[in-house]
Amino acid sequence: MAKKEEHLRKPEWLKIKLNTNETYTGLKKMMREKNLHTVCEEARCPNIHECWAVRKTATFMILGDVCTRACRFCAVKTGLPNELDLQEPERVADSVEMMGLKHAVITAVARDDLKDGGAAVFAETVRAVRRKNPFCTIEVLPSDMLGNFDSLKTLMDAKPNIMNHNIETVRRLSPRVRARATYDRTLEFLRRAKEMNPDIPTKSSLMIGLGETREEIIETMVDLRANNVDIMTIGQYLQPTKKHLKVQKYYTPEEFAEFKEIALEKGFSHCESGPLVRSSYHADEQVNEAQVREEANKVAKTHN
Repeated sequence: MAKKEEHLRKPEWLKIKLNTNETYTGLKKMMREKNLHTVCEEARCPNIHECWAVRKTATFMILGDVCTRACRFCAVKTGLPNELDLQEPERVADSVEMMGLKHAVITAVARDDLKDGGAAVFAETVRAVRRKNPFCTIEVLPSDMLGNFDSLKTLMDAKPNIMNHNIETVRRLSPRVRARATYDRTLEFLRRAKEMNPDIPTKSSLMIGLGETREEIIETMVDLRANNVDIMTIGQYLQPTKKHLKVQKYYTPEEFAEFKEIALEKGFSHCESGPLVRSSYHADEQVNEAQVREEANKVAKTHN
């Protein structure tokens, strides 16, 4: 009986319809030819078929595919990374152009072996994508760069359209779930990003199902808003392999809908909340909404 309780069965609403059409296979082929990595593949995202085959979007993972951290929820490889590939920014920019993306998400493995955490290559990737794709909006999703705020400034100076950095879990569980990153440093990272450029929306993601309480989820929302985070995503944690943390609870779609309602009441301008929601899920919609709000604010200021 105890053994059955250890592994909760996936509920019906987590079953995914695979859509492996020509767009999906074409994108996969192109990624391999360009020697690029996507977090969609490396982190085993459940939405890869929807994003690649239907929405024609992808989240590029730069700075290699080996992470210097070993977080207990993440399927990305860990170990000693390879040398930096200084041609990577141009290859990402070329791929964004070939895919005809309107919105590109750029994330990276944690590179604690580098003095700047990879910020210079990250910023150059943003600039390269913008040079070759002037009408494409760009979202970045860096690690906390060990709290090096000079590195954060390097990235913010490249002026991404959205700065995304994930809180991942509630305060109590953070030491168990994350490696090297801390709850308070994440909050400070997001606050400083907003201070550096108040016009760039900030965003953070929370995965639930690791043993947190409803009260802790709401407390995390309050903490993010206290540090001026604009956008929040909430998704179900799924155990990638037997070596990773077990799922403690599967939340229902109704519970996710309630969390979205609470997040909007707390003051987030946008919240994606659902069992299969991930940090970059429907990111193109979020940036469009952010731009509309920014234009509305400018109009309001000129009339006051």
